Amino acid sequence: MRTRLALAALAALAMAAAPLSGAGAQLADRPLFIEARVPKPPTLASGPAGDVLVYELHVTNLERQSITWTALDITDASTGVRLAVLGDSALSRDIQRPAMGAVPFAQRMTLAAGLRAVLFVSVSVPASSAPPALRQSLTFKDSLGIRTLTLADLPVVREAAVLGPPLRGGPWLAANGPGNGSGHRRALLPIGGRPVIAQRFAIDYVLVDTAFATRKGDSLDNTRYYAHDLDVLAVADGIVVAIKDSIPENVPGINSRAVPITLETVGGNHVVLDLGGGRFAFYAHVRPGSIRVKLGERVKQGAVLAKLGNSGNSTEPHLHFHLADAIAPLGSEGLPYVHPSLEIVGACTTIGSGCRWTPPVRRSRIMPFANDLVRFP
Repeated sequence: MRTRLALAALAALAMAAAPLSGAGAQLADRPLFIEARVPKPPTLASGPAGDVLVYELHVTNLERQSITWTALDITDASTGVRLAVLGDSALSRDIQRPAMGAVPFAQRMTLAAGLRAVLFVSVSVPASSAPPALRQSLTFKDSLGIRTLTLADLPVVREAAVLGPPLRGGPWLAANGPGNGSGHRRALLPIGGRPVIAQRFAIDYVLVDTAFATRKGDSLDNTRYYAHDLDVLAVADGIVVAIKDSIPENVPGINSRAVPITLETVGGNHVVLDLGGGRFAFYAHVRPGSIRVKLGERVKQGAVLAKLGNSGNSTEPHLHFHLADAIAPLGSEGLPYVHPSLEIVGACTTIGSGCRWTPPVRRSRIMPFANDLVRFP
C-alpha cells in the first residue's frame, strides 16, 4: 500500500503541469517543468571589436500549458558580478524557434506545450577578465506568476587555436563571419540525431577591390572574380583526412547550382585537415581538379592545398573556412581560433553594403569578425 501511495504521489506531481481534475486547482509549489541545457560550453572568441563569450541555450517547455520566457541573467559564477541581462527585445532578437519558420518578434518568447526555443548568446567580456564559469538565471511567466530557474554553473572554454592564414594578401571581406546574427552562426543543424553548429565561427572570404566590388566584367564568368583560382593555404601542420573533388563549378548567381545540393555536395570540392588536439580545418568550394594534396598526406603550415573556386552551395568564387571538433564538415561543433597577425583595413555594415576603409591597423591573436575587411601577411 505504501508503494502504491508513493507512486500515486509522484504521478500527481508529474500531472501538475495541467489543472487538476475536479476543482481546477494547481499544485502551488510545483517546480518549473522546463528543460534548459547548453550543448557546447561558452567559448571565448577574440576579434577586432573585442572579446565575446559565445554559446547557445536550448529551452524546452515540458508543461501542458504555455509559458513565456521573460529574462536571462548571466553572472560570473565565482564573483557574482553581473555580465549581462537579456529581456524584452534583447532576448527575443536572438531567439530562434526550431521548425516553426518565421515567428513574429513579439511571440518568440512564448512556448506552447512541448516546444523549444534556442537563444544565441554573445556576452562581451575582456579576455583578461573572462570568468572561469558562468551562472544563468532564467525567468518565466506562467499561470502561477513570475518564477526563476537557476542552472548549474557553466565552465568557460578560453583556449583558441593559433592558426596561420588560409589565404594570402587581401583585402578580404569576412562575409558571414563570426557575429551573433550571421547566417553561419544561426546554422543549427540536426546531424546524426544531434543539433550542432559546425559553422559557429565560419567565414566566407571574398576578395574585393578599392570600390568593394568582387569582380570586374561579366558577372556570369567565374574567372572575372578576383578570388577565383587563388591559392588556399594550410593554416597549420596537419594530416589530410578528407577530400572531395570533381564537382563542377557553378555559374555565379543566387540560384545557379551545377549539382543538386545535399549533405555530400553542399561544401563543393573541399579539403579537411586534422590539426591535432581534436581540431579540424574545413576548406570548401575549391575549384575542381585543383586539389594538390592526397588523403593521408602530411602537410606543413603555408602549403598550397587547392585553388579557390565556386563549387557546391556557393554563389560566386570564395573560400568558406571553419574550424570544428570533428571531421564531419556539418556534423560537428565549430571552434574559435586566432591568427598571430592580422591587418584590419575596414568593415562593411552587411555583405557588400555600407563598406568603408579605415587606417590599416596590425592586430595580433584575433580572428576576423562579421564583415571585417582584412589583409593577411
